[in-house]
Amino acid sequence: MIKILKNTIIKVKGSKKADNEISPYIFSHFIEDIRDFMDGMLAYVLKDMDFEEEDICHRGVSGSWYPVTNGKNTKYALEPAAYLHSGNSQKISMISDDCAYSGIAQRISVKGNVEYSIKMYARSSPELNNINIEIFDCEKNKRLAGTVVQLPCHDWQECECRLEISEDCSNAEFRVGVNSAEYPWRDSVSTGMLWIDHVSMLPADNVAYVKKEVYEYIEALKPRMLRFGGNVISAYHWQYGVGPFYQRPNMYNEAWGGMSNKYFGTDEFIELCRKLDAEPMICINAGSGTPEEAVQWIEYCNGASNTPMGALRAKNGHVEPYNVQYWQVGNEIFGEWQVGHCNAEEYGKRCAEFSRAMKKADPGILLIGCGDVVPEWNGTLLEKAGEYLDFVAIHIYHGYGRLGMDKSSSDEEKFKGIVSFPEVTRHILNATTDIINSNPKYRHIKYAITEYNTMYLPNTIRKGLPDEHTLEAGVAVAANLNEFIRNSSMVAITNFSDLVNGWTGGCIRVGDSCSDQSKGRVPGWSGKDSVVYGTPAYYILQIYAQKDIAYMVDTDINCEKYSVEAKGNDVDLIDLPIIDSVACLNRAGTILTLFAANRSLEDVEVHIELEGFNSGKEVEMWELTGEHYRDINHALDTGRIKPKTSKAEGSHFVLKAHSVYAIDFKILL
Repeated sequence: MIKILKNTIIKVKGSKKADNEISPYIFSHFIEDIRDFMDGMLAYVLKDMDFEEEDICHRGVSGSWYPVTNGKNTKYALEPAAYLHSGNSQKISMISDDCAYSGIAQRISVKGNVEYSIKMYARSSPELNNINIEIFDCEKNKRLAGTVVQLPCHDWQECECRLEISEDCSNAEFRVGVNSAEYPWRDSVSTGMLWIDHVSMLPADNVAYVKKEVYEYIEALKPRMLRFGGNVISAYHWQYGVGPFYQRPNMYNEAWGGMSNKYFGTDEFIELCRKLDAEPMICINAGSGTPEEAVQWIEYCNGASNTPMGALRAKNGHVEPYNVQYWQVGNEIFGEWQVGHCNAEEYGKRCAEFSRAMKKADPGILLIGCGDVVPEWNGTLLEKAGEYLDFVAIHIYHGYGRLGMDKSSSDEEKFKGIVSFPEVTRHILNATTDIINSNPKYRHIKYAITEYNTMYLPNTIRKGLPDEHTLEAGVAVAANLNEFIRNSSMVAITNFSDLVNGWTGGCIRVGDSCSDQSKGRVPGWSGKDSVVYGTPAYYILQIYAQKDIAYMVDTDINCEKYSVEAKGNDVDLIDLPIIDSVACLNRAGTILTLFAANRSLEDVEVHIELEGFNSGKEVEMWELTGEHYRDINHALDTGRIKPKTSKAEGSHFVLKAHSVYAIDFKILL
């Protein structure tokens, strides 16, 4: 028998509407070149397109590639790239007497009934004027598509062809090579050699270089702002991410290992923002970079085409300025994991130096200082640089460690700890708000929570499925969004971390090996390595962003309480309401939306009283629920946790255990 907790009353007080509007930028997201983020988001099918990765298997080929030959004497080697290009060139040396096929290949996943554009930059010895490009179904040993590309001369040249794949295949092979049995030659000093400097494969249905399906998921989130930054930014030099793709240098990702993705730089980021009608925010390199470099980046984005960097932007095909307004001065400089890490005193001076130079370059920009959850850091930062800043950034990742919990803690206690996200956020913000209000020099400053999410046990010791993707995590994110709305007089920007795959619980998932869901398995094990789906948190973020809300309206709630047994923590987690709710009114005053997160493991009967509002009988209800709070969506079951909408009447509702609701009341004027 299901237990239902009763006697919960939520009073919405129409006479107490907030004066300030809720910032639309509370519903924003975060892009970072981390782990499988770019592979998941971008539409490029192939990896190591410039043969930039090392020959990890000592076979003479780069990274994800492997040799394919039935010859006895074919040799492979990585050689210098073509003139002005980066990465390496892949050399394949063949002996004609072998009468063999010699080439390289890579495992890929392709979609049926989609045309792919294949670009290759190559050269060969004169007798090799035809190169085969083919795609095979590895399981059926079936050729899905293929063509022959001609190389009419010995020098480097770009070749382009198009292939249409007839059917979906998650276990396909892309192959490029030469068949010496068809084109025999007399072996000599310079025969039988093929060099490939670049090869890429892009589906025609991509949107701003993003996978069509991923773009549609992002678009449904209605992101008001996208942030470009993260740990990688402290060793990132923006000028290497603009201009022709071939000429962009390959850079080692000093934050996360491997090579950085050079195919998504400033221009591609802005293009995606424009497509989504999202405001761009750029985090500059204040770790290993200089104020001069930051100023040049601003000029590249905002300068007229007759300025040096504006002229470079125009040369790259973008004559009109981008007018990027929001700029963050460094990322997590307080952390030892960050390139350029320093103490608060040094960062405060550094931030002031950067800020003065950046404001001088463009007085209209808005600057975000790199804050911390530790108020002492923020106090020093504001004292040194507060007069130049418009926002202070704080990253809030909530998990067991903050509460002194570990794997030995009971599941129920861990649930209570994670869904107490809003109280932790409130504690963190209140400490710095007191500092902000203490001095008129920086009393104007607001918060930019440029990264937030739940964070459970460290990835290195996690066992089983990742908790960041559970319904429980979705409940925590919803309650935390309620707290952001309650603090909307101070909180101007929040960016959920991450958008796609990547760190912790990226809300859009691509593939079957993301974020340790199947640690130790080779991507594609499920036959679903291209599947795209949303986590429970995705649907929470989506509904909050889609609702027409402008002003918070005060609420009083009378319900049962719970407490968290936190250790070594000064956050007050005693007698917390099991229902976390916030009410919002649209600008016209015609729709009142009540967001409610049931932080209990029991169903709760709720009576909602609207004081000062004349509402109709019928309400629209959005609900996200599931059988168990640890349920997740995954590659083999992408729709286990999905929202439902319904219509209801009256003011009495049952909110199911560990669930989230958005209830719309029509207000009669």
